Amino acid sequence: MNQKKSAAPVKEMTSGSPAKLILGFAVPMLLGLLFQQFYSMVDTVIVGKFLGVEALAAVGSTAAINFMVNGFVIGVCSGFSIPVAQRFGAQDYKDMRKFTANAGWLSIIFAVVMTAAVSLLTRNILIWMQTPGNIIDGAYNYIFIIFLGIPATFLYNILAGIIRALGDSKTPVYFLVFSSILNIALDLILIVWVKTGVSGAAYATVISQGVSGLLCLCYMKKNFDILKLKKEEMAWSGRHVYTLCKMGVPMGLQYSITAIGSVVIQTAINSLGSVAVASVTAGQKVSMLFCCPFDALGGTMATYAGQNAGAGKIDRIQQGVKAATVIGSVYSVAAFAVLFFFGNMIPLLFVSASETVVIHQAHLFLIYNSLFYIPLVFVNVWRFTIQGMGFSLLAVIAGICEMFARAFVGFALVPIYGYIIICFASPLAWLCADAFLIPAFCHCVRRMKRLIGGSNV
Repeated sequence: MNQKKSAAPVKEMTSGSPAKLILGFAVPMLLGLLFQQFYSMVDTVIVGKFLGVEALAAVGSTAAINFMVNGFVIGVCSGFSIPVAQRFGAQDYKDMRKFTANAGWLSIIFAVVMTAAVSLLTRNILIWMQTPGNIIDGAYNYIFIIFLGIPATFLYNILAGIIRALGDSKTPVYFLVFSSILNIALDLILIVWVKTGVSGAAYATVISQGVSGLLCLCYMKKNFDILKLKKEEMAWSGRHVYTLCKMGVPMGLQYSITAIGSVVIQTAINSLGSVAVASVTAGQKVSMLFCCPFDALGGTMATYAGQNAGAGKIDRIQQGVKAATVIGSVYSVAAFAVLFFFGNMIPLLFVSASETVVIHQAHLFLIYNSLFYIPLVFVNVWRFTIQGMGFSLLAVIAGICEMFARAFVGFALVPIYGYIIICFASPLAWLCADAFLIPAFCHCVRRMKRLIGGSNV
């Protein structure tokens, strides 16, 4: 093993209080996610206030396909960072650098292929999704530019994932804060002053994402001595590529498979008209903001489980899962209370007070979703832990459970019950995923204990 000190702050999560470590790692991630959602909300606020309900619906109608494609990117990059975290936990820094280099090569290949493929298919997908005719052109203009920015999404997520794999969850946040401010400024310039319409919101998102990725790259090159690659470590390695794909592709597919169900739901929403689309768009934007703590806990557990799995400390993984689940459940109760009592006011950020139907339907969406936030805690904490332990295929199966649940709601129930059943689509998906994930996690723990001959706390 070749141990080298890093000039940047790295953190081993293989010793110390699991709850304290998880909170200390998750809070900076949460701040980053909040800023990410904040500038996403600003996009929506500016579009809704300055361009109207139809423009808001146009952007909102692309949410599912956006999640399906960019979710795959985020999942792949998260998966690529797991072997880095595992080798860091095992203190095998030379192999860690080889994984880092090959993750970079793979990211370039994936970015080029995906950008070309999805850009060609975008309009056909929107037509298949029954996007209403009065918003389809705006939807296409927005999402086509977002997809052209896939390389920027890869750049930020792979570099931020590697930085977090080394235990530094703060630095990516600083860059997100900067890019959030940049995104807001570009929104105002392009939409309000230059009058670029919904395309301006897309350009602002892509540019700010690219800037945050470049900042990560410069920071890593300057500060992470532990990641300074030698020539032989930069070479393409079939063994490392195989391991990275085994981790990354299933995680990407998990996001995309889950998103297929969301596409079906979005198609069903589209069939209900642009008012329903705008209502769900407003509700989803608020819900995504309130769900940031769950995403932060999930991302934290992927790194925590990865490092402890590399060190062979399985009991610590179990302790961490319990601590993260309790933390998430306490937050879930508080979030439900806020959205129940004040959820009818927050949609006013996106639409005028005269849009009473949109406001009422968005409030219903928020209430019924937040009622099931505790099952969402299990989805994020337990699934990302399984991924961090190296069992990515099981996480894919959980994603398939979510997909079938959402597809069932979209195909079978929305035509009968209309808008109200849309509010229960995600909760049903979370419950179905949990029914698989909880026994799957127990299986993973037993298997890892057999592989290492016990646990080592």
